[in-house]
Amino acid sequence: MTARPISETIASLMPRAKAELAELVAFQSVADPAQFPKSECEAAANWVADALRAEDFQDVALLDTPDGTQSVYGFLPGPAGAPTVLLYAHYDVQPPLDESAWLSPPFELTERDGRWYGRGSADCKGGFIMHLLALRALKADGGVPVSVKVIAEGSEEQGTGGLERYAEAHPELLAADTIVIGDTGNFRVGLPTVTATLRGMTMLRVTVDTLEGNLHSGQFGGAAPDALAALIQLLASLRAEDGTTTVDGLATDTEWDGLQYPEAEFRKDAKVLDGVGLIGTGTVADRIWARPAVTVIGIDCPPVVGATPSLQASARAQISLRVPPGQDAAAATELLTAHLEAHAPWGARVAVEQVGQGQPFRADTSSPAYTSMAQAMEAAYPGEKMQTSGMGGSIPLCNTLAALYPQAEILLIGLSEPEAQIHAVNESVSPEELERLSLAEALFLRNYAESKRV
Repeated sequence: MTARPISETIASLMPRAKAELAELVAFQSVADPAQFPKSECEAAANWVADALRAEDFQDVALLDTPDGTQSVYGFLPGPAGAPTVLLYAHYDVQPPLDESAWLSPPFELTERDGRWYGRGSADCKGGFIMHLLALRALKADGGVPVSVKVIAEGSEEQGTGGLERYAEAHPELLAADTIVIGDTGNFRVGLPTVTATLRGMTMLRVTVDTLEGNLHSGQFGGAAPDALAALIQLLASLRAEDGTTTVDGLATDTEWDGLQYPEAEFRKDAKVLDGVGLIGTGTVADRIWARPAVTVIGIDCPPVVGATPSLQASARAQISLRVPPGQDAAAATELLTAHLEAHAPWGARVAVEQVGQGQPFRADTSSPAYTSMAQAMEAAYPGEKMQTSGMGGSIPLCNTLAALYPQAEILLIGLSEPEAQIHAVNESVSPEELERLSLAEALFLRNYAESKRV
């Protein structure tokens, strides 16, 4: 009797994968207790732990990390002498933003137009399901040929560094020959891609104070300094007229040498409105993969509804700065802090607080594991060769793992292609991509084990 091809096994597992992803998406696991109850993250962590136990993982544990969140760990032993592969994903998610803008409830997996919608469906609860699918298919097709460690992080989206600090304190825990980070994505649907670089990030909160208390804008406006106006002027100093990031002392002219991102495709992926120009200079790939980018991601100020004619005594903003490979995130933090302190208008008092930081990352794409992955992706995506791209987002754990395990090969794949709209409303995952990438990961593990036996 001929064994069923592993691709057919994965296809048969897809209904179960959808049901499990729906269960996991239902947890409102935003790792910020100011927005959602901590119990939601704890429930999601327990779900992940139970899923690992059901697949015969040993030493399954909820790791209490220094930032107050939990990461989930498990170990699946392979054949004697087999290499060890660490599979990474995270179960925490971004907040849903404006829930009224979602076409279906953000924490309810909903199928629409051939995609599955829900917060975390692609980033990165779907990544955890991808790992499960690959392992289940291998178990059904003769067994998993490597030893596998799984780590599911609980605070990646917050950038608070809990798992990094835990790994540094327990360096033996995540040691592996190869590490597969399941938290990036293909350049576009149907084009198999590994990510070679990640921008790092720093997150700052800046508070501007000008008055002892709010004042009547008619009685005092025009002479009394308004903290909100001061904050707006300060934030405007972070960009040139063309939108280029302008932090004093921070280089912004690096060029990307590799796969390019056509401007028309980028405009479509980013859903830029007709007539609105892109910001910055250089190629799109330069701007999103090789250069720093500052974004004001939140401002504390009075809402329009209920606003009173008052001068604001204090105002606050949260600023994200993406840091490209070749630059140091700690040095960028110092430059950004100094810039904010130096550019405050009218002598306004400025206080800067750092709330998160992660270093950029560059993978070694010449390593043997990349050869195994290229073969696997070409088999999972017939007629397509594996591409290598950058990614503008950050995964701070990558540099920690690279420093702890300098001999380990690190590969980055995942489900967050442009149509997924991660971090935005109506996030979704392509079930076809989930199926093909699960197949690619299963074939990679088999190829990699074989390469180590040669």
